[in-house]
Amino acid sequence: MTKGNSTKITDELYRYMLDHNPPLDPVQQKLVATTYEKFPDVAGMQSAEEQGPLLAFLVRLTGARHIVEVGTFTGFSTLSMAQALPADGTLVACDVSQEWTAYGREAWQAAGVADRIDLRIAPALDTLRAMPQEPHIDMAYVDADKESQILYWEELVPRLRPGGLIVTDNTLFHGAVLDESATGPAAGVRAYNAHVAADSRMESVLLAISDGITLSRKR
Repeated sequence: MTKGNSTKITDELYRYMLDHNPPLDPVQQKLVATTYEKFPDVAGMQSAEEQGPLLAFLVRLTGARHIVEVGTFTGFSTLSMAQALPADGTLVACDVSQEWTAYGREAWQAAGVADRIDLRIAPALDTLRAMPQEPHIDMAYVDADKESQILYWEELVPRLRPGGLIVTDNTLFHGAVLDESATGPAAGVRAYNAHVAADSRMESVLLAISDGITLSRKR
């Protein structure tokens, strides 16, 4: 087996990587800082700093005009994707917390992209199941409760256009995916990864970026 993980990501190398990626703009920087200030115990739910530019890159690469996000938290990933959308693009953001997403709303307004974001405060499955059945989604970002991810996948895939992309966060789940006796969220991620890999409707790659990111393209 040829291993590709011989480069260890030290703090210094991580900073080097960030320095050679597109920098966060002032609104993004403020939102990241505010999230850690207001919600220090759960701030780890925020997408990593390098994921913002990556998500924006993928939006532009796919030419996405209609995005669905499952799990918004304080809205950093939402902001990053919405800024990469064309002016008439739309992003449906699914979350259950008015408190967390209030900070996102403020940032989206400050960045001038609030009109591209349709925030729906409700269980994500309800929101997804209420969408049109035909393929119309260009890109989806899944970063929510891990036990429900297969259910989200099964609602998204039929609604995804051919060539459309699903991006899933935390697919390495801090290494807990190696534990065959895992329970709770870790077990959910293990089951999801197996489900995704076996789905012939999609082609997928799992990448060791941040806590694991899986890119899945509809055939």
